[in-house]
Amino acid sequence: METSPTAEYLLGDVLLLEGGVLEDARLAYATWGTLNAAGDNCIVFPTYYTGNHDSNARLIGPGRALDPARWFIVVPNLFGNGLSSSPSRAAPGQTGPDFPRITVQDNVRCQYALLQQLGVRRVALALGWSMGALQAYQWAISHGDYVARLLPICGAARCAPHNRVFIEGVSAALRADQAFAEGRYSTPPRAGLKAFGRVYAGWAYSQTFFREGLYRTLGYPDIESFLIAWEDEHLVWDANDLLAKLWTWAHADPAREFGGDLAAAMARISARTIVMPGSQDLYFTLEDNRAEAALVRGAELRPIHSPYGHCAGAPNRFPRETAFIEHTIRELLATPA
Repeated sequence: METSPTAEYLLGDVLLLEGGVLEDARLAYATWGTLNAAGDNCIVFPTYYTGNHDSNARLIGPGRALDPARWFIVVPNLFGNGLSSSPSRAAPGQTGPDFPRITVQDNVRCQYALLQQLGVRRVALALGWSMGALQAYQWAISHGDYVARLLPICGAARCAPHNRVFIEGVSAALRADQAFAEGRYSTPPRAGLKAFGRVYAGWAYSQTFFREGLYRTLGYPDIESFLIAWEDEHLVWDANDLLAKLWTWAHADPAREFGGDLAAAMARISARTIVMPGSQDLYFTLEDNRAEAALVRGAELRPIHSPYGHCAGAPNRFPRETAFIEHTIRELLATPA
């Protein structure tokens, strides 16, 4: 769907969970549809790692599960994605490697302030893919009864140890480029960005994807062509922006505000919940999702059985998987909450 014009919510100086302040904070967002008189038809749909509101817009449109004719859909852009406050777009003194550490909790707290400003009295559904799922989970934990329904897609509430090992690996590949200069580069660290994309590619899809040559269904004749495309995709990104978001991802942990007790954090969720992991996701595994879903009262675990790994849940990327996700969204929105 054609994107809604981007707006900015100016937050001023924001105190951060890690300590310190995000100065002159800016939250970029887009909306579709109209808020109803009751203020309760809002769907909050946070963005993913290398996504923005345009990326999420692929799942929004007339006749779709996320139909603006019925729902008021708000897509806030993750801090660090280059549109909201980021190392590449920050107050003087906080650019580049001087950008502060921002948690998932910080993102959601600012998004909640935005929804309050927009007049939203209750969120009908919090959903998201990948890092969007991290934020959706935090919405339901931080704001209890304010969130009626929850749908994390190929994500988790907390970054698992093996997931963090992946993050450390791609980060190291980028930082190893001498041109990175500890984040104080004058020109983009191209070799590091290309290495980052090449390492990332092996995790985003499944072993089945590569074994069965499914990259050919995406238009790549061989694995090398596929890897070059991943290099090129990451060359357009600011290196410090990529690393800032990775820090947020790696440190995703709602239990930190509950003395390290994840069960206590998950017990705060009162939303009607369906958890949708990818059956072959290498980041947010089915096993991790099963363990987390068991901590949420009444939650249903509904895997996406797909050879496309983590990318099975990407907005509107694969027709069969997207149809399954949209069916689940419709079903969830039709249930009382």
